[in-house]
Amino acid sequence: MTVESLVFYLFASLTVLGAVGVITVRNAVQAVLCLVLTFFSAAVLWMLLEAEFLAVTLVLVYVGAVMVLFLFVVMMLDVDYASLKSGFTRYLPLGILVALALFGAIYWVIRSEVLGDMPEPAKHSAEYSNVSVLGKLLYTEYFYAFEVAGVILLVAIVAAISLTFRGRRDRRGQSVPVQHQASREERLRVVSMESGPRQDAHLRKETDVKSKRKRKTKTKKKGDEA
Repeated sequence: MTVESLVFYLFASLTVLGAVGVITVRNAVQAVLCLVLTFFSAAVLWMLLEAEFLAVTLVLVYVGAVMVLFLFVVMMLDVDYASLKSGFTRYLPLGILVALALFGAIYWVIRSEVLGDMPEPAKHSAEYSNVSVLGKLLYTEYFYAFEVAGVILLVAIVAAISLTFRGRRDRRGQSVPVQHQASREERLRVVSMESGPRQDAHLRKETDVKSKRKRKTKTKKKGDEA
């Protein structure tokens, strides 16, 4: 057994153990860490298959960014495990059927001759670069498909931002198009008011109130003197 085979079996075992730990560990933080171990072991297996670009992408994107984000989100959330276990027995038969179907498909693939007919990966020299070959394919044969995929991703990013960004509702702002469309008749309103009688009535009311207050104070002083 060569060193390459030992490394393959070692990291393949770690991949399987990490995947089993994701679905069996009760603590959500430990499950995320098991998933990080699974991704890292899968990246090493891709390195053994001379797929360096996929391995580096898996480590940088999933292990370095997505899984770290998941880890902090899970650590900040207060997960109620009692509510999650409430419907376990109800969905247990369905889970058993799905597991049996999955294991049956895996057994059929292993026992079939499909895996035996697959050729071994081609051996390349030390100067071979998987990244340069992928770059040539993306920008020559699959150039239009690559550009369409980029446009689709851009539309998805813009749509996600427009759907989630609402801005501050308590902020007072001015709309420039609305101001340009405004007219003098909408902004200015002339109101005719009769100021004389109403002002006199208001003054009379204030004088009546003051005279009543003076009378009350005088009667109170007389009562105290008596």
